[in-house]
Amino acid sequence: MGETQTIALGGGCFWCTEAVYVRVKGVLDVESGYSNGHVERPSYEQVCSGSTGHAEVVKLVYDPGQISLREILEIFFLVHDPTQLNRQGHDTGTQYRSGIYYSTPEQKAEADALIREMSQDKLYGAPIVTEVLPLANYWPAEEDHQDFFERNPTQGYCLAVAAPKVAKFRQTFARLAKD
Repeated sequence: MGETQTIALGGGCFWCTEAVYVRVKGVLDVESGYSNGHVERPSYEQVCSGSTGHAEVVKLVYDPGQISLREILEIFFLVHDPTQLNRQGHDTGTQYRSGIYYSTPEQKAEADALIREMSQDKLYGAPIVTEVLPLANYWPAEEDHQDFFERNPTQGYCLAVAAPKVAKFRQTFARLAKD
């Protein structure tokens, strides 16, 4: 295995995003957390209040030899709506903003290029509002938020929101699914 890379993605509720990426080949670790806010060690309640400036994200460690960043980002743009400002479905607030939080200049260039391409192709009926910023002030979410979908597959939110995202990923990117 070659050198791994790290990137964080904010696509609404982290339970849903995590549920997808734990199934992606080449993604070695998925951690739910909070990034790009201004408070040290924020709690879920603080982040949900919108007062910390953090986004709910999943931090991915991946092997570029097994999956490209472009593939990771294509999955990201499939499983959330990048045209909704500070919301995803019924989840509203700045913590649910669409964001790509990079750890290398190459990741920024790749994200910017893909967004430019999708915007030119008018893939969505509205402008893409995904922010692309350096990963900053990242904190892991509390333990009960890690692997939430795996531990609570029949919970209402998981059935209504996360399960369809997992199904959409499996259908569209079957070649990238772990099982």
